[in-house]
Amino acid sequence: MTKADAIFKENIRKIMTEGVWSEQARPKYKDGSTANSKYVTGSFAEYDISKGEFPITTLRPIAIKSAIKEVFWIYQDQTNSLDVLEDKYNVHYWNEWEVGDSRTIGERYGAIVKKHDIINKLLKQLADNPWNRRNVISLWDYEAFERSEGLQPCAFQTMFDVRRVDGDIYLDATLTQRSNDMLVAHHINAMQYVALQMMIAKHFGWKVGKFFYFINNLHIYDNQFEQAEELLSREASDCQPRLVLNVPDGTNFFDIKPEDFELLDYDPVKPQLKFDLAI
Repeated sequence: MTKADAIFKENIRKIMTEGVWSEQARPKYKDGSTANSKYVTGSFAEYDISKGEFPITTLRPIAIKSAIKEVFWIYQDQTNSLDVLEDKYNVHYWNEWEVGDSRTIGERYGAIVKKHDIINKLLKQLADNPWNRRNVISLWDYEAFERSEGLQPCAFQTMFDVRRVDGDIYLDATLTQRSNDMLVAHHINAMQYVALQMMIAKHFGWKVGKFFYFINNLHIYDNQFEQAEELLSREASDCQPRLVLNVPDGTNFFDIKPEDFELLDYDPVKPQLKFDLAI
């Protein structure tokens, strides 16, 4: 059992036994009914990537390749266009959050990265002084929320710090998420931002260090309780999955491609579980 498997099961048990019910819930299921959930607040996990601790469960298959493509859509393409996401990456699940007939998700995610030139600013200040304590990506933009409809970002803040250990520089990352549909998106979101951490580390020729993951509201929807019990009953796979980025140190952030990532030793428990999304 991986560290991620143990944390996953612990969180499921905690939500199912100690969680409280949502009230005045915003999300809806496809049939129009309210998507209520049980949730806990203040969930935190720490993974030392340099020691092979990756935040990916083996209890069910996780779509890591699609998750990584979404990171490229947000932080390289810097767009909110669903056409780009579909035509370039063949990723379709964001269509559920299209705003009207705009073929966008509103002024969100990649549009905010472009608006504030976030990646170029982040890379510059890391180059100027890696030890500065101001390496923050924030996608929380009140003006954008007022200007357009759209899902407000869930994974909205990422912070980076470096440490020198025995002559090597390690890049650490902290992901802060306001809300997380745990059974569906927990490991997708975590591995997306590990991939982003790896891309930035490669840009500078640094090693990947620790990944810290804080979620303010961690929940399981009321149509997922059966799947939650199934996951608790499963025995984790003996595999120890790891993600590698096959490009030389010093490769420019914008020259890295999704196919440069390789997921090794990943043999998740099957069959896959089905979930009806709360939109």
